[in-house]
Amino acid sequence: MIERYTRERMARVWTDENKYRKWLDIEVLICEAYTKLGLIPEEDMKNIREKANFEVARVLEIEERTRHDVVAFIENVAEYVGPSSKYIHMGVTSSDILDTSFSCLLNEAADILIEDVVALMEVLKEKAYACKDMPAIGRTHGIHAEPVTFGLKITHFYDEMKRNLERMTAAKERIRHGKISGAVGTYAHVPPSVEEYVCEKLGLKVCPISSQIIPRDYYAEFFTAIALTGSTIERMSMEVRNLQRTEVGEAEEFFRKGQTGSSAMPHKRNPIASENLCGMARLLHGFAVTAMENIPLWHERDISHSSAERVMAPDATIALDYMLERVKNVFKNLLVYPEKMQKNLDITRGLYHSEAILIALIRKGLTRQEAYKVTQGVAMRCYEGGLDFVTELKKDAELAKHLSAKEIEETCTNNHYFRHIETIFKRVYE
Repeated sequence: MIERYTRERMARVWTDENKYRKWLDIEVLICEAYTKLGLIPEEDMKNIREKANFEVARVLEIEERTRHDVVAFIENVAEYVGPSSKYIHMGVTSSDILDTSFSCLLNEAADILIEDVVALMEVLKEKAYACKDMPAIGRTHGIHAEPVTFGLKITHFYDEMKRNLERMTAAKERIRHGKISGAVGTYAHVPPSVEEYVCEKLGLKVCPISSQIIPRDYYAEFFTAIALTGSTIERMSMEVRNLQRTEVGEAEEFFRKGQTGSSAMPHKRNPIASENLCGMARLLHGFAVTAMENIPLWHERDISHSSAERVMAPDATIALDYMLERVKNVFKNLLVYPEKMQKNLDITRGLYHSEAILIALIRKGLTRQEAYKVTQGVAMRCYEGGLDFVTELKKDAELAKHLSAKEIEETCTNNHYFRHIETIFKRVYE
């Protein structure tokens, strides 16, 4: 399913062609830096620059024999370059190439994800303003609480996604590091100036200190940002799933003509996209854990992180790219039912005004405990008997000592629930 929806741009980031092209760029840049130091003759450098190339199929063929991807790659490049290839990969280790290219690839992926988040936020903002003044009941513990607006619900998602954008942008900057420091990070056979040259050309920052690899906390931050973004998508999707429940019915995913909800029950319209997204968020959470477990490695490096990263980097970025696109479409096409929202608001027959009555009694001089006891007494009668709250408030003898019928009616209006919505919107969107 992911492949069907994945846009080609993200998929291309993780192709062998793009990976090997990054490797080749780095190897050539290392040679250029050596040439500037007088360690590679100009004629050889000219030959390397003009002839250096690779063929994906040939690299994979050689790797069958070498059982080492970078060695296979270098051997294939040497077939193109000839004798001058003796200078390629001089003084460096495989991880110099692998990690520096990994940072480049992750930065490419991050650019796409950041664009995705921005596009989603635009949809959420438009939907939030369209539903800004649409009353709906707020729920805590799944139980009716006090009124909100549907636009306010969407605004929560927008604001959380804004923080994801900040995290993703910061994480992109964190992974923008390269290293060309040799087998254990001591520059024993490659001077730091080579690293500086390569990183500058690639638009990367020099990793201040590295072992054979770039420390994995750099990357763990990025995959954690991915997981957190996935959690927001899960939160958004969970809300759609709950609102689409038959008993609630306030919103639902768009249902196309000819779409099938169930193989057995023709009446079914299921929130399948939102359910899919909740499931995929679990994958992203797992990748974040794996990224953190990649941080503690043996001494100057072992290889246990490598196999995990080869799976998680493309899978996590492709999955989030897909998820952001799909959740964007869910909310862009979301079917919203204000009439059902109003009907649900009326289910408890005004019980959600209990806090307003509580506060009104406190203002009349009762202690909080006294006011709570009086209000709860009426509320529980209404809750258990399905009675109208305002009507029962007016009948209550104890409450009548403090609030007139007119005061009760004025207190039990919806206006005060929404008077600060505009302020909230300005804080979030302006």
